[in-house]
Amino acid sequence: MSNAEARLPRLHRLAERIGAVAGLDDPAEAVAKWVRGAIPRGPVKDVLSGTPLGHAVHPLLTDLPIGTWTSAVVLDVVGGRAARPASRRLIAAGILAAVPAATTGLNDWADTTPASDAVRRIGAVHAVANVTGLGLFAASLAARMRDRHAKGVALGLAGMGALTVGGHLGGHLSFARGVGVDQTVFEPAPEDWTEVLDDAVLRDGEPRAAQLDGHPIVLVRHNGRVVALADRCAHRGGRLHEGELVGDCIECPLHGSRFSLDDGSVERGPSAYPQPTYEVRVENGRIAVRASRSPQA
Repeated sequence: MSNAEARLPRLHRLAERIGAVAGLDDPAEAVAKWVRGAIPRGPVKDVLSGTPLGHAVHPLLTDLPIGTWTSAVVLDVVGGRAARPASRRLIAAGILAAVPAATTGLNDWADTTPASDAVRRIGAVHAVANVTGLGLFAASLAARMRDRHAKGVALGLAGMGALTVGGHLGGHLSFARGVGVDQTVFEPAPEDWTEVLDDAVLRDGEPRAAQLDGHPIVLVRHNGRVVALADRCAHRGGRLHEGELVGDCIECPLHGSRFSLDDGSVERGPSAYPQPTYEVRVENGRIAVRASRSPQA
């Protein structure tokens, strides 16, 4: 272990060690492949991905089971006998709320291919921990319904332990690994015109990669004009210049998100975020771009 790694928080190092376990790859990919087949591209996948919301919907939905189960455990500790019915109802509500939370999480996780093997592995353990928590709370509710309250409380506490593990790994995925965030949020937006490509090499209908201040953009000649967008897909970082034009949109080659060539808006998910666009001019045989001066749709 290097000195830099040793200075990282222990829980961060633990998460990264999980990401190094190659033995998780085969079962994880088998499940991810099944999920991708079960949720085809289109309106249902868009809803599960948060496209109509404008950001990933999974983190929002996880608040519901976490909140209800945490409240039930607190009542177990401080509520006394009178709080037992409320604890049972809260646990049941959390079980119901966990279903859409798990479904959206599986959808997001299945789309992490091929960004990072570590992300896929950490996400798999995150899912297992949360499903374990769901199973323990389901067993807790069953025990309480049979008037085995002490056992139910013990199972609930174990369930909270599993959720804590899953929550830490979920936070690591989002904030340390960037899963579910807009991949283009730090794309450059130069105010001055910057030349990026010879106009003669840009063929009609063929996306072409270029560099803007060291960051990739994609140029497209479409309907007699040249348009420029960030090349890195906002969803999972796919290279749009490797994609295809579909009508007035460009389609990401990884997961099929479609972005309007006019303003970068999402025409089809799973991306929940629009694609940054740039103003373009052609002078003296050179294509130049700069930050868009109009609000993005």
